[in-house]
Amino acid sequence: MLSEQSTATVRATLPAVGAAIGEITERFYAGLFAAHPDLLRDLFNRGNQAAGTQRQALAGSIAAFATRLVEPAPDHPRDHDHVESRPQDRPQDRPDAMLTRIAHKHASLGIAPEQYKVVHEHLFAAIADVLGEAVTPEVAAAWDEVYWLMANALIAIERRLYEESGGAAWREWEVVERVRETEDVVTFGLRPVDGAPVRDFRAGQYVSVRAQLSDGARQIRQYSLSGAPGADVRRISVKRVPGGATTPEGEVSNHLHACVREGSVLELSEPYGDLVLDDAVGTPLLLASAGIGVTPIVAMLAHLAATGHDAPVTVVHADRSPADHALRTDHEAYAAKLPDASVHLWYEREAPAHARTGLADLADVPVAPGTRAYLCGPLPFMRAVRAQLIEKGVAPADVHYEVFGPDLWLARA
Repeated sequence: MLSEQSTATVRATLPAVGAAIGEITERFYAGLFAAHPDLLRDLFNRGNQAAGTQRQALAGSIAAFATRLVEPAPDHPRDHDHVESRPQDRPQDRPDAMLTRIAHKHASLGIAPEQYKVVHEHLFAAIADVLGEAVTPEVAAAWDEVYWLMANALIAIERRLYEESGGAAWREWEVVERVRETEDVVTFGLRPVDGAPVRDFRAGQYVSVRAQLSDGARQIRQYSLSGAPGADVRRISVKRVPGGATTPEGEVSNHLHACVREGSVLELSEPYGDLVLDDAVGTPLLLASAGIGVTPIVAMLAHLAATGHDAPVTVVHADRSPADHALRTDHEAYAAKLPDASVHLWYEREAPAHARTGLADLADVPVAPGTRAYLCGPLPFMRAVRAQLIEKGVAPADVHYEVFGPDLWLARA
């Protein structure tokens, strides 16, 4: 709970901080990496830093947390709200949902409590540098309170996650299978090198993979577990990320495609992630994915099939073409094992030219009352699906999502 004095100060200065947050985060990362170059080499995603997406995600999370401290989330959209800030366009407004999502990502990276002090030092140096004399002692104290409320909440969640997983240790896993799913997607089957038992995961979770690249950097990426929980072999399906006009190619995904074969050894974290099926017995579900976002959805379908889920399950997937639909056989086979499942597929290259949006149209898709939805795919796809589901009566709190990479949904909101 933010103190009364700090609440008034943060509310008054939030517009100025919000307007400058992009420049603040840019200077923050510049100062952090100048003082600690090892963090960029071995912890932070160099591709996201080059593209600027990590800065946007950090800015969005800070602004969203501070806003919710001083302005409770509205129950209904206001008439003067811009279309991009309406509740149907935003993810869950609850700060705890955002913090849990961030904490899972941090735990998969092995973030330690002392690192929050390093972040504090460089973040507040950037704030003072950008805002100058506007950062009075009162303003500094108020935003310091905001930071430590957020940091201590994350530390507490991460401590619990570490206790549940047995610690933040990395473990070596041998590649025992390599399957090319599509031109750009490969599935790797893995077993622990030491042969010791492993903690099972929950359908929808991911692991971090730490790969040593040719320049000596040990870059880390998260990949959803695409196989069924409880299996002897743990599977991840990796899409090769090409470079674009303004973005570099995926360092780790291209390394895994080019260099990792059966017999190779990778370092993996314990499973993390909060996009999981919580107490889904008897609950109608909608599982929507696009592109490589299918990976956690396939694991969820495998779990539902194995546990005999008998409530309605609606499966929605959008892709470029059937040939690009990774794990399509598993996707459809698991759905077919459910007693009350319907499958709706959209392929962009098969659609009429005027309809090639890359998005799913749910107008003709029945959605049962009380449906809980799980989304994974590109942000435009998830925004469109979420808006359609809410229009169909799905409660905003019952729509859950996973973003691959920095969470730019918050940056937009």
